[in-house]
Amino acid sequence: MSGHSKWANIKHKKARTDAAKGRIFTKMAREIMVAAKAGGGDPNGNFRLKIAIDNAKAANLPGDNIQRAIQKGVGGGDDAIYEELRYEGYAPGGVAVMVDIMTDNRNRAAGEVRHLFAKNGGNLGETGCVGWLFREKGQITVSRAECDWTEDDFLMAALEAGAEEVETDDDSFEVFTAAAELEPVRAALLQAGIKPAQAGLNLVPETKVEISDVEQAKKIIKLIDALDEHDDAQNVYTNFELADSLNPAEL
Repeated sequence: MSGHSKWANIKHKKARTDAAKGRIFTKMAREIMVAAKAGGGDPNGNFRLKIAIDNAKAANLPGDNIQRAIQKGVGGGDDAIYEELRYEGYAPGGVAVMVDIMTDNRNRAAGEVRHLFAKNGGNLGETGCVGWLFREKGQITVSRAECDWTEDDFLMAALEAGAEEVETDDDSFEVFTAAAELEPVRAALLQAGIKPAQAGLNLVPETKVEISDVEQAKKIIKLIDALDEHDDAQNVYTNFELADSLNPAEL
């Protein structure tokens, strides 16, 4: 049920030290806006919007920003029309990469994503080339700093809530659920006194590619970071895992 993910640990540390907080806020606001446009502005009747708002609050996105994003989504004055797109490709070493894009300019986004893949040693592929390697699951992140439960007690609580799997690292618990069970499991954890830092539907690799070479790992991480930092990128997924022999400090 549990395991240690060096890559997850690195991602969490990067998130804490990322100076581009405004870019993160922009992505969250855009997700709120699109969720409101698709399902209405009432989070009680729009699960996607509810999750987007909760994630934004957990990241300290100001309430005024949240309300403005909702109003734009339901027709409050933003003329931009956003499309949700998904690109698939390969990082160095044949590692699979999926990128979720939310953009108001499909042609510009496609060209820029293709350029980022090529510039960083990867290749943009055709639709479906790596998608079969991933499965949609619910993912709930709980910060250890905000949870005083022991690992064993947390695992038991997650199991009782309906979780399929839990991964652990020094900073967090990652709870995975069936896609349809995300909200029930999240609600059960909240009822048990466990407050998620983030929750949502993510693409989780069915199998992972272990990378043991430092230079290759650096190249893969460089591509993932470049894609993640693109203004239109909402999520980046990959199936690589850092070998235990690698020292995260070298990356």
